[in-house]
Amino acid sequence: MALVAHIAELAEKHKLLERRIEEAVSRPGSDDLEIHRMKLEKLKLKDEIARLSGSETRH
Repeated sequence: MALVAHIAELAEKHKLLERRIEEAVSRPGSDDLEIHRMKLEKLKLKDEIARLSGSETRH
């Protein structure tokens, strides 16, 4: 069950990061480097969720 909770926590962080990216992109004069960093972090979260979800089904 701890794995399911961890995946849910990562998914929530992913969703929050998506909102922050959308807000940053919509602001004039936003920092492109910061947006890029957030997108990379979001991708890492997505990959980690996929990896953990795959291991969950194998148990």
